Amino acid sequence: MALHGGFDPNTRIVLVGAGGMLGNMVAATAPPDIEIVEYDLPQMDIADISSVSTCLHQARPDYIINCAALTDVDGCESQKEQALAVNAEGPGHLATIAAEIGATLLHISTDFVFAGATETPYTETDIPEPLSVYGHSKHQGEMRVETSGLERYFILRTSWLYGPWGKNFVETIIRLAQERDVLKIVSDQVGTPTYSRDLAKAIWTLLDTDLYGTYHYSNEGQCSWYEFTAEIVRLLRQLEGDDCLRVGSVEPIPGSEFPQAATRPPWSVMSKQKIKNKTGIYVPQWQESLARYLHERQHLSGN
Repeated sequence: MALHGGFDPNTRIVLVGAGGMLGNMVAATAPPDIEIVEYDLPQMDIADISSVSTCLHQARPDYIINCAALTDVDGCESQKEQALAVNAEGPGHLATIAAEIGATLLHISTDFVFAGATETPYTETDIPEPLSVYGHSKHQGEMRVETSGLERYFILRTSWLYGPWGKNFVETIIRLAQERDVLKIVSDQVGTPTYSRDLAKAIWTLLDTDLYGTYHYSNEGQCSWYEFTAEIVRLLRQLEGDDCLRVGSVEPIPGSEFPQAATRPPWSVMSKQKIKNKTGIYVPQWQESLARYLHERQHLSGN
């Protein structure tokens, strides 16, 4: 089994993609007394195995957390080569060198590996059927880790991530709610939002175990992008008052009215039963986490 009860004070962790939204949150929520070595472009290019090898052999970490990815879902459609280099080959390079130096790898993946043709929450044993270049590249990345020969690895799939330190849907809606009278939002794509602070906690919880394998983590519950937006606007009004927002209404539209380069899974809710059963972690409802984020955000802005 496996719940270790804390990291050794001499633990060294390499954090890849440290400058991104999730990387920043992972660093901010790290347990005390461990050493974090942060890498991002240009210091480490995970698409280049020689770059990965040089950095990891120099750092000699006990653990590697990979938050690096090409996450522009629509952009990946026209940048297939780059998407495969970063999202597929990159994790494979990290896993290969992790095996050489005896490190444990935790790699972040996505709900977009699934086709969304069901309305039963996806489990870790369901077969991926990605619909987009992004989803395909992330699935390839998972397979590269699984077949690398590395025994000590975690693959952690997440969805609809938001938080401080990066572009995301919540921040976009906050901006648009201050600029527009009406927001028209897709109502026929359903998934689960995830607060980066909650995901970071799940990362640290898993790393403190030897329960290797693939896991799902998002917040609990499900919603459409339209329902997500309506809740963001409702909470903003509650926190800041009507005077702070220009938006008068949020209206649902079908995805066909908002054409995008990449096909999204229409329903990509994931089951968190495995990670809950294995680790005992509490998974908050998405509404609870969204309210917490907006409160924390307001506090940080000094309002």
